[in-house]
Amino acid sequence: MKVIRSGDTPENVASAPIFVGDVHSRNLIDRTSSETLSVTLVRFTDGARNKRHTHTADQILYVTEGHGIIANDSGEEHVHGGDIAHIPAGEIHWHGAAPGENMVHLSILPPSTTKVIDD
Repeated sequence: MKVIRSGDTPENVASAPIFVGDVHSRNLIDRTSSETLSVTLVRFTDGARNKRHTHTADQILYVTEGHGIIANDSGEEHVHGGDIAHIPAGEIHWHGAAPGENMVHLSILPPSTTKVIDD
């Protein structure tokens, strides 16, 4: 067992090309800790989001605070702290903070490949 304390992992600017706007992330559980699961805390500031993308595995998003949007090709869902979303493998989607709002979520994902749909 391993307990990860709130200050144990640094929060970094999420500079990957999938992100649009001011996004920060903390890798809480990564491939060095677990071969079967990654957990990342992602902090989206006012209107920041990611581009439309897919994963080769199911993704769980647990919103810890704020107001955000999780969307697929069928539409958008507004989410708030305490809400959870299950995104099936292969589903085109995006997520981020609602305009004028901030949103923080945990991304829970087994090993997978992410493919960005929008450039």
